[in-house]
Amino acid sequence: MFTRPVLPVVTALGLFLLTISGLTSCKQGQSADTNSANTNAGAIATAEASTKSAITAAKPTETAAPVTDPTTIPAGKIADPATILSRQQVPVLCYHQIRDWRARDSKSAKDYIVPPDLFKDHMQMLADSGYHTILPDQYYAYLTTGAPLPAKPVMITFDDGDLDQYTVAAPILEKHGFKASFFIMTVAIGRRGYQPYMDKQQIKDLSDRGHTIGAHTWDHHNVKKYQGDDWKIQIDEPNEKLQTITGKPVRYFAYPFGLWNEAALPELKKRGYLMAFTLAEKKRDPQLPLLTTRRIIAGGPWSAKTLYRNMVGSFRQ
Repeated sequence: MFTRPVLPVVTALGLFLLTISGLTSCKQGQSADTNSANTNAGAIATAEASTKSAITAAKPTETAAPVTDPTTIPAGKIADPATILSRQQVPVLCYHQIRDWRARDSKSAKDYIVPPDLFKDHMQMLADSGYHTILPDQYYAYLTTGAPLPAKPVMITFDDGDLDQYTVAAPILEKHGFKASFFIMTVAIGRRGYQPYMDKQQIKDLSDRGHTIGAHTWDHHNVKKYQGDDWKIQIDEPNEKLQTITGKPVRYFAYPFGLWNEAALPELKKRGYLMAFTLAEKKRDPQLPLLTTRRIIAGGPWSAKTLYRNMVGSFRQ
């Protein structure tokens, strides 16, 4: 009979740091700009005028047609890897904690903690700049079939499942009619303490409100190090748990730390994942590009102007 093993030393240390610092680091060599969080409409207008948007989805419209179940797309209609790689990437933003900085937060931790007022500025900038949020089903349909996207599409994602994503971020998103994807680390579901996490009902509520729930492993263990029962513990069981909570299939995955290797890709594919999201690294797998879809971390100190410039610059082909 399978018995869950005691956490390995590295994993236990990671969870200890998570509890002490209130942060599961997904860092991959991406530093945040330390510009002031203050911004204004004039600054954003200047940035937009001076930076040409690189998002040129196939005949973008203000609102894209409703997306059907992506698993019903006939295999013969799905583009080959080279075509998928040639399509313009949509900016995908990754957030972690949405809360005010605390005295004990380190400088590096602040890269992953966006104060609520600054998060409001980020979302206001996206709204004022004419961006429309999309969800993974839409992005998948676009990449595989060329399905139209809204004008100026952007994807907003959150890692780990921190409670402030539900209590603080979601209401700000919904004020603008935005939807997001939440990648949940299942070991922390319902955990309270220094850094609380969403419980099952809150995760289901986000799903019921039209947001996407994705998987982020059981305890943030590096996919590149999996062996033995790790695939069962880190991928299979969390997927089943999230499907039980939401009543919906879980088709999307975010790599802990943004790290992946070629050996992981067929394992994720055979488990039914349609897309998996990395972080800053621009390398994409030439055979399974959907499982190496790029994101960038929205830095905690970034002003809305800095976010705009980094977002557009990073996703320019």
